Amino acid sequence: MKKLVLTSLLAVFAATGANAMAINDNPMYRPDQGKFYSVTDLMSNTENADTWGLNEKFGYGITDRASIYVSTALGEGEWFDTMEWGMFEVGADYRLLDDMNWKIDAYASYALNPVWGDHQSFLDEDYTTYTWGVGVRAGYVTDMWTVAGHVEFNYWNSESFNWGDDGFHSLIAGIDGFLSLDSNWALMIGAEYTGWLDDEFDNAGSWTGKFGVNYNFSPDTFVGAYISGEMDHSTGDWEVVDGMGFGVKFGTQF
Repeated sequence: MKKLVLTSLLAVFAATGANAMAINDNPMYRPDQGKFYSVTDLMSNTENADTWGLNEKFGYGITDRASIYVSTALGEGEWFDTMEWGMFEVGADYRLLDDMNWKIDAYASYALNPVWGDHQSFLDEDYTTYTWGVGVRAGYVTDMWTVAGHVEFNYWNSESFNWGDDGFHSLIAGIDGFLSLDSNWALMIGAEYTGWLDDEFDNAGSWTGKFGVNYNFSPDTFVGAYISGEMDHSTGDWEVVDGMGFGVKFGTQF
């Protein structure tokens, strides 16, 4: 009888561990209840490798369905001749559907950019913009691969609560794929479109593609490397933007 009880308890703990999602850059990742996570991203561009950006996203799982996060970005150029505290963002997301393999998340965010830089003071009204965003992310998740898409709408303005005619609207839509090669290695690929919805902009938008390789030291820690490229329509024709983006990423949950 004691052996039967012990075996049952071990099975419960094993099942609980199996349901916990590893942090590995999967587009449908979310933290378990009570867990924190951090993703740090260091990036540059082959066109101007003297300029670097450092992004940090820190989040917390309130429940298995609801989580919150803050993120920010720092930038430097020419060996710190120029510096900038760029974006600062707060956001929340909620899992609307968690039915076997199908997952749907809704999310909202508020951001300001830039916070401070060499060319402006702290939250300078001549430079800083404020953005409200809402979006939906949906995907099909298996043990080995994930395919997910997202659609996001943003409202930009020079003031936090100015809902008049001076603001602008943007649309972001994309698709991401994730493939686990084994318990350590994984590949990710994605494409994202960003465009303006206002008549003031002749720009038809831009496409950004990304490819990355990740390595998990454990289910709670990963490191990755990626490259990216962009196509822009600001000149009336689709043109490949000079230079390729590249970067490294480190993620952990605890």
